[in-house]
Amino acid sequence: MIALLTGRVDSLQDGSCILDVNGVGYLVQASSRTLAALPQAPAITRLLIETHVREDAIQLYGFADSAERDWFRLLTTVQGVGAKVALSVLSALSPRDLIGAIAAGDKAGLTRAPGVGPRLAVRLLTELRDKAGAMPSSSGVAMPATARPATVADDALSALVNLGYRRAEAQGAIAKVIDRLGEDAALDGVIRESLRELAQRV
Repeated sequence: MIALLTGRVDSLQDGSCILDVNGVGYLVQASSRTLAALPQAPAITRLLIETHVREDAIQLYGFADSAERDWFRLLTTVQGVGAKVALSVLSALSPRDLIGAIAAGDKAGLTRAPGVGPRLAVRLLTELRDKAGAMPSSSGVAMPATARPATVADDALSALVNLGYRRAEAQGAIAKVIDRLGEDAALDGVIRESLRELAQRV
């Protein structure tokens, strides 16, 4: 699963952005809060990623900090709250505001988020009342706008792990291939040769 992406901001759309990681454009859905924190294209940035795999799609959700990501995970455990509604809540309320609203039983505050009606707001208050106090209000660490770009080796490793290879064996194959092809080798070539290397080990 993809847990982190570092790359160039290609474009911003309503509710999402495209992050160019070494020529591969990842469509990442995010809250308006995270999108507003992104630097202007074509600056380099980094996003924490939550990957959701469905039968018909793989969807990526991005977060500027770990507090927002943790709240996204918690919100989606509530019946009736999918990823879209969770992002809507996080667009309307910061983690700190969420903690305050739940502690105060502020149903009206929660219904400010599109997609959250009175009934769902009550369910959120009921199910999260005992959990909100332990949740982070802020990570204190924003994603830097000039983080180290992901290398070809990083992206090749992510691809191979997503294909089911163990991280350790994939790293060994990639290192051997890059040593042979050179640091400037293209991503598709590194992945292809690494797969051949792994196939020979079976």
